[in-house]
Amino acid sequence: MQISTVLSPLSTENLRLAAQCGVEGYVARYPGPNYEDLLEVKQRVEEEGLKLVALEGFLPIEKIKLGTDHDGAELEAMKELIIHMGRAGVPVLCYNFMAGADWVRTKLDVLERGGARVTAFSLADAEKAVRLDHSGGEEFSDVKSDECISADSLWKNLEDFLKAVVPVAEKAGVSLAMHPDDPPLGELFGNARIMNSVENFERLVDLVPSPSNGICFCQANFVAMEADIPDAIRRMGKHISYVHFRDVRGTAESFVETFHDNGPTDMAESIRLLKEVGFDGPIRPDHVPQLEGEGNENPGYTMLGRLFAFGYIRGLLHGSEYESNAPS
Repeated sequence: MQISTVLSPLSTENLRLAAQCGVEGYVARYPGPNYEDLLEVKQRVEEEGLKLVALEGFLPIEKIKLGTDHDGAELEAMKELIIHMGRAGVPVLCYNFMAGADWVRTKLDVLERGGARVTAFSLADAEKAVRLDHSGGEEFSDVKSDECISADSLWKNLEDFLKAVVPVAEKAGVSLAMHPDDPPLGELFGNARIMNSVENFERLVDLVPSPSNGICFCQANFVAMEADIPDAIRRMGKHISYVHFRDVRGTAESFVETFHDNGPTDMAESIRLLKEVGFDGPIRPDHVPQLEGEGNENPGYTMLGRLFAFGYIRGLLHGSEYESNAPS
């Protein structure tokens, strides 16, 4: 597995801190339609000894989800992005099919261990939800769409999308990694959600069977789905091409983020099972607590908690190597 990360901001200092903690891969946001912009990010990362291993976030895909990409502009942009990634040697494209919103939270300052602050979601307070885009938050009520979509329509749009882009991804050597809905509810703000159960992820990979039609195993969302995590890893293992490693306490209707070592999930067992099913791709700490002295401009994406997470994941990986090599 390649310990990887997003960085907010992408600065020389943060790149060096990550490299010093043993991070190997960098995960970038959508750089735009120009191939040169992707190469610029890649070069900057490589200068500090990391590899550009994945892209995720801010993708030109919102109309595709809603079925309103009538001129095909977004579909062509996604195909072009995949081709660019293949040329640049970037192996994973993480995307989601949350129509009308990305991940949302209703609180940004719940107290965790030692007074660290984490994000939380409560369906009962959903009208206060904040949409988070890794550069701060905005009130979701300000950006809600009047267009609502059904589950059947989402599945149809997803199948059409995959049929169009999976052949492109296969040729480019890129794996599409579907991210779970966050929160993984059946519906949010009138829009259906479909990537909210292990069974639906199995349906996803069956829509267009291909090594390029894969899964982002964002573990905390499967915890919120109340899935059995070891069973989920075993069932979906051969399709997992990317891992967001985090934990939450609660259910899809009401949960809080935790430190990586302070939630309900046996994280060491997850690492062991990911190895067992043959996963060797990028694994990154996802949302992290805001620690003492840090601002709250980027909830879940501050740096000090990320440094803690790097060391924790690295320790789990080393521990799993010892276990696998220990005499019986």
